[in-house]
Amino acid sequence: MKLKQLEGLLGTIEQFSNPKMELEQYPTGSHIASRLVYMFFDLQAESTFGDIDGKVVADFGCGCGTLGIASALVGAEHIVGVDVDSHSLEIASLNAENLELDINFIQCDVKKLSLRERFVDTVVMNPPFGTRKKGADMEFLLVAFKVAPQAIYSLHKTSTREHVKRAALRDFNATNAEVTCELRFDVPHLYKFHKKKEVDIAVDLWRFVP
Repeated sequence: MKLKQLEGLLGTIEQFSNPKMELEQYPTGSHIASRLVYMFFDLQAESTFGDIDGKVVADFGCGCGTLGIASALVGAEHIVGVDVDSHSLEIASLNAENLELDINFIQCDVKKLSLRERFVDTVVMNPPFGTRKKGADMEFLLVAFKVAPQAIYSLHKTSTREHVKRAALRDFNATNAEVTCELRFDVPHLYKFHKKKEVDIAVDLWRFVP
């Protein structure tokens, strides 16, 4: 699938109609999602690592399902989307249905997932950045390390790069932690505390190996 085709399909995805500030809900736009998935999951991840195609992939904090849907479109065998917010999962289910994709969505706090066995190969996620709740991004990452034996792809603010790397290698026993790409995350004016119409946040796309 070509990049423009992928971006076009992702552009049909419905996003949050009433985002919740406490969950740090921000839409993952088709532009960033398509490049993230196509350039790294489909090309680099497949040609070098084999992390997506034919694999079971979990999208943690899936929101409206953008990353999980994108992973399905580039060849994942099965997708599991996990989110605590029922309204987001309703939108995600409709998005998957409209694209004729079979994706399982689970309403659950990621931190309370049953960890009796590793049920996925790879985790992809755009976790809360920890702006409203300090350490929220690390809580998501910890769970990902417990359930994904193959790889974890995760977006984190560039300003936290050293902290993220130190935690992954020292606290989560990663065998590898590398920034595969630097991106700009467009955050629109969604909440009352936002002062500007739009803000670009520098983010890192990480690949971790448990």
